[in-house]
Parts: sequence; structure tokens; C-alpha cells
Amino acid sequence: MLTLDKIYHAAFVLRDVARRTDLIAASRLNSASDLYLKTENLQVTGSFKVRGAYYKISQLTAEERAKGVIACSAVSHALGVALAATSMGIKSVVCMPDGAPLMKVESTKRLGAQVELVKGTYDDAHDRAVELQKKTGMTFIHPYDDELVIAGQGTIGLEILDQLPDVEAVVVPVGGGKTLPPDVKISGVQAAGAASMYNAYRDHTYETLDHVDTFADGIAVKTPGETTFKMIEQYVDGIVTVSEDEIAAAILALMENQKLVAEGAGATPVAAALFGKLPIEGKKTVCLISGGNIDVNILSRVITRGMIMSGRKTNLMIALEDKPGQLTRVSEIISGMGANVVSVQYDLADPNMTVTSCFLKLGLETRDHTQIEQIKAKLTEEGFKLVSERA
Repeated sequence: MLTLDKIYHAAFVLRDVARRTDLIAASRLNSASDLYLKTENLQVTGSFKVRGAYYKISQLTAEERAKGVIACSAVSHALGVALAATSMGIKSVVCMPDGAPLMKVESTKRLGAQVELVKGTYDDAHDRAVELQKKTGMTFIHPYDDELVIAGQGTIGLEILDQLPDVEAVVVPVGGGKTLPPDVKISGVQAAGAASMYNAYRDHTYETLDHVDTFADGIAVKTPGETTFKMIEQYVDGIVTVSEDEIAAAILALMENQKLVAEGAGATPVAAALFGKLPIEGKKTVCLISGGNIDVNILSRVITRGMIMSGRKTNLMIALEDKPGQLTRVSEIISGMGANVVSVQYDLADPNMTVTSCFLKLGLETRDHTQIEQIKAKLTEEGFKLVSERA
């Protein structure tokens, strides 16, 4: 049984290992609530996962240590296992999906682990790790479905209570359990494209997805943990989902407003707060930024998606008569309303237009969705015909 004493013991073991991450106010992200961020993206290895991995490995017997440990991970658990095992002089093997970012694979190796890339998803890496564990006798360090791992992660809750004793709501990426006062509302958030625990919680039955589709690789899991499912049913007050665009917008908001880099999974609680998915108005609310290990190769695309979602970028297509002065007038209208044109393209060959006209495709940097609508209204008022927006 996972008890509060076990979590306190984990905190004692981790006192010189895991960083006591800051709890920072973030009123600019959601003015309707008293919002705070628990910055586990600034944790050792860039994620809260080191807490659970280290505590689990620290409790192994001498015989288990001699045989080594094996784990499966898409990103952050791999780093936590590698760091913990190496620091204790224990051999570690980590199975990772072959689509895992190269930087994360190399970082795991640098921390001392042997990495085996497995074709497919996290679940395929899990199955391979289980297979190897049976062959080798190594101890399997599960990323979430293990009470000692959960105890290590639960030390975050102790820190939150110490840093903000009157906290009223905590929002977390789905995983782990709840050991907080009963009057503190705990909400879980999952990516809509990997809503295994959301479905299981909603239907009150253990479920497995056919596939997952999200860039939040830290929570891209087809099958939820049995232990965590039971704990969530008992302790969590609700689970919501957020879209890929909402996650991207949250990552952008964290970078611009808080100067924090979060991975997709780590940004899901902020996405839920930004887009009104939870009843947190007027409450002291903590969003757990669980990790910052985002692949730099997709970061620019995520930022672009976030800008589009938040109304900071848009594309317009205007049907113009092919005559002088049209582009000048359109530019005057847009600049006069405070927006910036960043790309211009003429399309003279579209079969859907007349021979004497053209399509003008514009990329704009804008302030928000309201400004976009004002620009559209002004263009229409001036006699320009807007066609369906295209990327």
C-alpha cells in the first residue's frame, strides 16, 4: 500500500538528489484564477521523473542492484533511470521508441544507460523491456505503474503544500496519484490524441487505445497503468483533454509570459487553464509543469501552431481584380490596423477564378483573434472579397 509515510520517506531519500523546484505566480496566464506554476521543467534531468526513478532504484536489494535495472521510456523517465542507476553504480538498459528525439537518446547514453531503440510507440518499447527483463532477471523500473515510483513523484505534492499551504486546486498531466488534503481539488489533463486514462476514467473501466496521435510524447500512452487507474478513480476529481493546438498555445504562452520552456506533456495543465477546461475561477491553483524536454527540432513548428491558435498569425486569401493599385490598398488597410504582412503570394492560375482576376495570399502577424476579425471586416467594407483561408 502506498502511504503518506512512504512519500515522506521518499522525500528524505531525495533531499540531496531532486531539486526543490520553485512555485511561481503566473497571473498573466489566467487572470480569472490565482495561478501558480510548479516548475518541474527545471528539475534535474528536466523532468519530475527523476524523483520516482531514483527512489525506486534506491530501494532495491543488493542482489537486485547486482543484476541491474531495465526501463522503457519515450523521453524523461529514461533520463531519470540513467542518472539514478549510474549514480548508484548500477547497470541500466532503457528501451525507447525508435522515433524518440536523437538528443534524448544521446543524453540517456551520456548518463550511463545502454539504449535499445524499438520500432513503434512507447507501448512497443514497454513490451520489449518486459521481454528483456524476463530473459535477464534485471529489475523493471516502470515509469508510472509502481507504488515506489509514485511515492517519489508524490514528493511534489509535499512541496506544493509547503510552498502554498492554502492551495485549492492542482492540475497535473495524468499519471501518479493524489495524497493531498481532501479539500484540494485534483484535475488530470491528457492530450486528446492519447486519451487512454480520460476514457477509462469516464467509462469506469480499464481501456487500451488502438493508437495515439500527439506530439506530447511524455503522455503518449495507449494503455494506462493499472495501479494509477485505481488511484485516479479513488482520488482524482476529474480529467479533461486538450487539443494539439491548445498545447502548442500553452507552450508559447509559457515562453512569452514566464520565460519557461515546457514539453508537450508539461504544458497540458496550462492549456487546460488557458482554454477554460476546468472550474478554477477565483481559486489558488497550481499547474504542474512536469517537464521541459521538448525536441528542439519541432519547437519552431509548435510555436507557429501556438501563434495561429492564439491569433498571433493568420493567413488570408483575397480575390482581386488583376489591375494596378490593388495590393497597395490592401497593404494600407492592414498596416493602418496595426498588423504586419510577412508573406505575399499571387496565384494567377487557380481554375476557380476568372481570367481577369487573381488570388492574393497573405501571411499576417496579428495581435489576437479580435484584430483578425476587424481586418476581415474592414477589407470586406472596402469591397474586397475574402476567400476561404488557406495555409
